[in-house]
Amino acid sequence: MKLAAHELHDLNELTMSCVNSITNMAYMLDHVKDPEFKDMLKRHFPYHVRDYNMKVEFINNQQGAQKELPRFKINGNLTNYAQSIISEYLPIQPRTTVTDMDDREMATAYLLTLKRAGREYAWAAMETANPEIRGFLETAFLMSSSHAYDVWQYMVDKGYYPLEQADQQMTSKIGNMYQVVPEDQQRINHLANQYNNAIDSNRENMYQHEQILINK
Repeated sequence: MKLAAHELHDLNELTMSCVNSITNMAYMLDHVKDPEFKDMLKRHFPYHVRDYNMKVEFINNQQGAQKELPRFKINGNLTNYAQSIISEYLPIQPRTTVTDMDDREMATAYLLTLKRAGREYAWAAMETANPEIRGFLETAFLMSSSHAYDVWQYMVDKGYYPLEQADQQMTSKIGNMYQVVPEDQQRINHLANQYNNAIDSNRENMYQHEQILINK
């Protein structure tokens, strides 16, 4: 596949990021003690390997990547998405001497890796000229976002990550600044029908189940 110079450099950085992610996940799989966290890593791991392999194919193969990365369903598991059920967050202090990381440290490292990867995918996608690679990077961003959401919810549930409701008075004050634009206006309807290129407007169908494409 012919690549623009900036696409090659972006793929190089993102592939190197995958080397880091996969290596760290392999370590975590052998050291995590919490079964819930370990099961999450087991679910995620094959897709990070697929993600890495596809980037290698984009760089090396004339035909580009021959496999696909699935889009993921967003799974919300918390009972409250605005307020943690934990009354007091568990304290933490960075250790300056480490022989083995504990589960909280590994979850923190994994979450921050996913967040950084997601930002890099989104930025690279905005700069990519090739539509096939651009689509892959968008899907890879969604994977990072979905996996980060899984880890974040796990950390909130364990009291590792703060979650506090926004001040209601401030929310109302800011919300009152903005007024909804009626979408049934003739001009908006005309333009929406004339230039609509959406794949699917149904939010539930945007995120396919993670098992659909992994074996292709």
